Amino acid sequence: MFFTEDVIVDSAMSFSEAVEGSTAPEEIILTLSLVDVLYYSFDGRKHQGQIVVNNELEDDVYDLFNYIEKILFPIGKVVPIVAYQWNDYDSMADNNTSSFNFRLIEGTNKLSMHSLGKALDINPVQNPVIYPNGVLVPEGSKYQPQESGTFTADHPIVQEFLRRGWHWGGNFEQPKDYHHFEKP
Repeated sequence: MFFTEDVIVDSAMSFSEAVEGSTAPEEIILTLSLVDVLYYSFDGRKHQGQIVVNNELEDDVYDLFNYIEKILFPIGKVVPIVAYQWNDYDSMADNNTSSFNFRLIEGTNKLSMHSLGKALDINPVQNPVIYPNGVLVPEGSKYQPQESGTFTADHPIVQEFLRRGWHWGGNFEQPKDYHHFEKP
């Protein structure tokens, strides 16, 4: 059930607050924007959050969140990852949707697309990473495709991302990264 009451503000940072303490070089920080987004959360109420993304993807992200809001797809929360002291695991465990985080791809020496603000993780608790050995991240998450807030290959939001030239982590060979979208 969705109510028509006031918007709950989950994040109201300035750009400088949203990137404070990042180890990203200045040339990367200068390519980023802070986007305000509206969405319905699992409480059935409208929320306002913020996401730091690459300038080139600002319009895409704004349009995608408008679509997400329009179809009433629930999102846990959308708060810049600085609120989690740049800790991806803490952000995922809190079911936070995020983009920019200057970090390496897990288990490699290669920068993640998140380091450039060109990747977006949505509802990690409903859409976990599933490793070949069966481990799910974040801890305690479950992938139940029939549950609200979960993505499948034929989900309209996944299709909208793909239509716009994004890649979906659910299509990755290994690991399956159901919450991850990136645009090369």
